[in-house]
Amino acid sequence: MLPFKRVMLKLSGEVLGGEAGDKKSSILDFEAVRRIGLEVADVRSAGFEVCLVVGGGNILRGKETEKLGIERAQADYMGMLGTIINAIALQSVLEQSGVETRVQTAIEMRAIAEPYIRRRALRHLEKGRIVIFAAGTGSPYFSTDTTAALRAAEMNVDCMIKGTKVDGIYDDDPKTNPSAKLLSDITYKDALTRGLNVMDGAAFSLCMENKIPILVVNIEKSGNLVSLLVKSEQIGTIVHNGQAKIF
Repeated sequence: MLPFKRVMLKLSGEVLGGEAGDKKSSILDFEAVRRIGLEVADVRSAGFEVCLVVGGGNILRGKETEKLGIERAQADYMGMLGTIINAIALQSVLEQSGVETRVQTAIEMRAIAEPYIRRRALRHLEKGRIVIFAAGTGSPYFSTDTTAALRAAEMNVDCMIKGTKVDGIYDDDPKTNPSAKLLSDITYKDALTRGLNVMDGAAFSLCMENKIPILVVNIEKSGNLVSLLVKSEQIGTIVHNGQAKIF
């Protein structure tokens, strides 16, 4: 088991969406939501305190909506609402598996979720509850990756896990370059300098300033999350400050 007590899991919205080939077939793939939720529950059962930030790209991406002529700020707010749908779906799966879960939103909607209050979120974690942060930062122009780095710092986590559809960080885009190599580890500075796009620059910078290691893994491969945290298997890519050794 990795020597962490509290972890932040950042899920991209795309890993929760159903696909048929290259086309989106549904907003939510409930089998994917269930599988990921059960893995998160297993991690919690192993003794980790867990919080999550979920994206909304399976429902709506602000940048794509902007192309339709919708103002950028409005498009981002629409994307934030998508993250809330994903958060509620995950909460349902987690609670069905017996794990107390709270959704906190940066945009208040008290009928369905708590407003984001840092001290309350910390207390939930201390009591063994999983906390899902939705609606991004509540402000446009900030990605959910940046939100995850911000909440990770606010929650005093020991590491951030970026759950994606790829096996980690590559030295080039593997979709366009079949010779791209998977990097087992890289420093924050190198990631920023080389413009690697698994996370945006603001998120990398926040983690670097707060010395939060980032573990990038393929969350679509069943069992990866448990293998990484509980079994201490080196999977994906580690982004660190060049000094701390995790494995």
